[in-house]
Amino acid sequence: MPLTALHLPLALICAPLLPGVINRVKAFFAGREGQSALQPYRDLFKLLRKGAVYSRTTTWVFRAGPVVSLSSVLAALALLPLGGLPALLAFPGDIIAFAYVLALGRFFTVTAALDTGSAFEGMGASREVWFSALSEPALLLGLAAMAKHMGKLSLTELYAGMGPSFLFNPGGAALLLAAAAFMVVYLAENSRVPFDDPNTHLELTMIHEVMVLDHGGPDFGLIQYAAALKLWAFGALVVGIMLPVRAGGPWLDALVGLCGMLLLALATGVVESIMARLRLIRVSQLLAAATALSVLALMLVRRSP
Repeated sequence: MPLTALHLPLALICAPLLPGVINRVKAFFAGREGQSALQPYRDLFKLLRKGAVYSRTTTWVFRAGPVVSLSSVLAALALLPLGGLPALLAFPGDIIAFAYVLALGRFFTVTAALDTGSAFEGMGASREVWFSALSEPALLLGLAAMAKHMGKLSLTELYAGMGPSFLFNPGGAALLLAAAAFMVVYLAENSRVPFDDPNTHLELTMIHEVMVLDHGGPDFGLIQYAAALKLWAFGALVVGIMLPVRAGGPWLDALVGLCGMLLLALATGVVESIMARLRLIRVSQLLAAATALSVLALMLVRRSP
């Protein structure tokens, strides 16, 4: 593997560090000592050493859910660059493939939750589909604005053409609007505050966590690892715009990208510490606002010379 394809192994190794950093920030704001930032790694190894128990009411769909979810996130990461680091795979139109490969993983996660026959998991699956139906337009329209501005249809080419000077270009404001929309999508797709509280234990208020209540052992470990990778994937979309630093070498670009992801994790921890979970009616309004930001970005790009 060439050195330019460092993003995928970097994500595989460092993705569990992001929720650990978020938890550390939240512990700091709460005045607690908190867990180590490496605790997610220990949790994953512990889950992988356990056994799995399956209900007699479930079918192969339930067992396929964690595997397909992880596979889809890995495929999305193979299409995704990190700032100056190109993606492992790049081709015209991969911006569409990226969105719908992730949608495939969501579909199997939702169907696995429905396969249990649990009313609580069905409620969480319903909310997950509702949120995704509102967040996907913001994501796709934001990517369309970037593609129109840069004249490219590949994620690697889109992010490779960015630099600190892009803010002074006519379309720089449009890209910042797209970044703001991506930030909202980043929080919604990963079920973070203010859309969901990943630390709650009340099924009536959970979204992602309630869908995986019946998973255990290695299956739950795969789900947790896929969630960390998905946090990294959507974070890379934001960092690529907000930190347009291109060091010129793969190792330096990898270091800049990793620092950007850690800064985003710190910002996520601050958001979760100073905000509360929104009411469901407010969630749809916030996601609609993200879509409006993406539409405005696309309009600005079309009007710019």
